[in-house]
Amino acid sequence: MKHIETDQDETARTERIPTTLRLLTLLEEIVKKGQPVLPTDLSGATDLPKATLHRLFQTLEGEGYLQREPDGRSYSVGPRARQLAVATMSTMRMRTPRLAIMRALAKDIGETCNLAIPDREAMVYLDRVETEWHLRVQFSVGAHVPFYCTAGGKLYLSTLSDARLYSYLRNADLAQMTPATLTDPRALRAEILQIRDQGFAVDNEEFLEGVIAFAMPLRDQYGRMPATIAFQGPTQRISIKQGYTHLPRLKRAAEELSALL
Repeated sequence: MKHIETDQDETARTERIPTTLRLLTLLEEIVKKGQPVLPTDLSGATDLPKATLHRLFQTLEGEGYLQREPDGRSYSVGPRARQLAVATMSTMRMRTPRLAIMRALAKDIGETCNLAIPDREAMVYLDRVETEWHLRVQFSVGAHVPFYCTAGGKLYLSTLSDARLYSYLRNADLAQMTPATLTDPRALRAEILQIRDQGFAVDNEEFLEGVIAFAMPLRDQYGRMPATIAFQGPTQRISIKQGYTHLPRLKRAAEELSALL
């Protein structure tokens, strides 16, 4: 007589998978989604019973790898998972070829280059290669810079959905950092939409007066942007017009760095 699998059989089968492996698999699927998810959203991808999914989500939330969204139902990546991602990208075996690409870029352009990743409220510098010039802008690895007035930050904002971008622009404190900072949400939105189309972003003295920057996205295997590569320099040495001439070289570095992902 053919046995028909019941919910109890499915639960017993999945319970045989080590808990640590189930947690890692679940976290991997959440990261793949790239947006807040409900436990039931992953039932097909994981083959886990609903009760098990809810229990694993609660475990990951309790340990800080997930955090609940304001709706009280969906979850997104938590602080410990983000710290793990940063630590993983900072491991020496990944940094060695990455820094080599960045040093070659900085040498060719003659300006400081940085690799940044988006956190919940700002861009965070993961790596920097300083120019050899004495006149330069210095930020330490781990420094946070705003989304709305930096090249990498605006590039990140361009990846948000229209609804999330609207919510950000409506609520963010668009402080006037320099005379060139875009503080009008409508003007900033127009620029961000242009960035979506052109695939790169420019900071025209919007964050620091007398400093410009150009940024391009790194793309992972899912087409998402986990990080940005940028160069910046003082207007006393590099103009916006000159900066545009370096875009092909910046794009090549972005493609090389994306391949490492």
